Amino acid sequence: MAFLLRRLGFYFGAFFVAITLNFLIPRLMPGDPATRILLSLRGKLRPDQIDAIRKTYGFSGSLWDQYLQYLWRLAHFDFGISTVNFPEPTASLLFYAAGWTLVLVGAATTLSFGIGITMGIWSAWRRGGFFDTFFTPINVMLNAFTPAVVALLLWYAFTMQWPIFPLGRAHEMNLTPGFNLETLLSVAWHAVLPVASIVIVSFGAWHLGMRNTMINLLNEDFVLLAKAKGLSDRRIRNRYVARNAILPQITSLALSIGFVLGGAFITEVVFNYPGLGKFTLNAIQTRDYSFIQAQLILLTMSVLVANLASDVLNVILDPRLRSLGRA
Repeated sequence: MAFLLRRLGFYFGAFFVAITLNFLIPRLMPGDPATRILLSLRGKLRPDQIDAIRKTYGFSGSLWDQYLQYLWRLAHFDFGISTVNFPEPTASLLFYAAGWTLVLVGAATTLSFGIGITMGIWSAWRRGGFFDTFFTPINVMLNAFTPAVVALLLWYAFTMQWPIFPLGRAHEMNLTPGFNLETLLSVAWHAVLPVASIVIVSFGAWHLGMRNTMINLLNEDFVLLAKAKGLSDRRIRNRYVARNAILPQITSLALSIGFVLGGAFITEVVFNYPGLGKFTLNAIQTRDYSFIQAQLILLTMSVLVANLASDVLNVILDPRLRSLGRA
């Protein structure tokens, strides 16, 4: 418990620093949303209208007043108004895009981790065998590809040359999304290629990481003792070796899950998928400060929460951390 409390305090401090920097950076840059709107309208706004816009976007008053207002809005999940999609609240755009990103990148990360860890266990346990010598070099090669290349290849092959899958989007254009079988099937069908493009380039890293960690553990004393006691290969493999080898992989998974809400920029753009990656890229291109700030806050929160979850899992799986907390 003491270990987790220390980690929780560290994450709280990191979050406070992150949101403070997120507040300061736009205000240290030249201009603000009101100035940008004024320039886009070529001086058609009156001074009182400019002041009202600055107040709407939290750029009015002293820096300290702006900071307090920023913290108050943040505590109420009020991220302001989108500059480009005015007067759409940034929160509604952010949570809409985050939902689709969780479907896409969340499914891809889960599949990549499950496939890669399973392959890594078998490769390490039967190292030098057919499975290891055949799949390990292939995964090394696939891991060297970039998501952009794989996404474009899959899109060209299976939507243009062989039009098996849809060109893009999250579901059929004439479909009204809802919690029903038709929507689920449409979303799953449209997600096949985007998910596959992420899985292909990412599961190899889990495979190699798990394989190498397990191989390093196979000659440890606790494994030799387990064999001497006559325990079954399955028990030694799963309960002793794999359980210890998966600890660093869980930490890596936490980082991956945290960055899920960062979106998959290239994949979402290629397949015209309405996720955070595509929305954030559009916000950067159009200088939608409100959305960029909100996305950075969401990304920071997701990374910190994922790391905290990793710490909890590590405490559950590693008795040494529990004894450290009691020390």
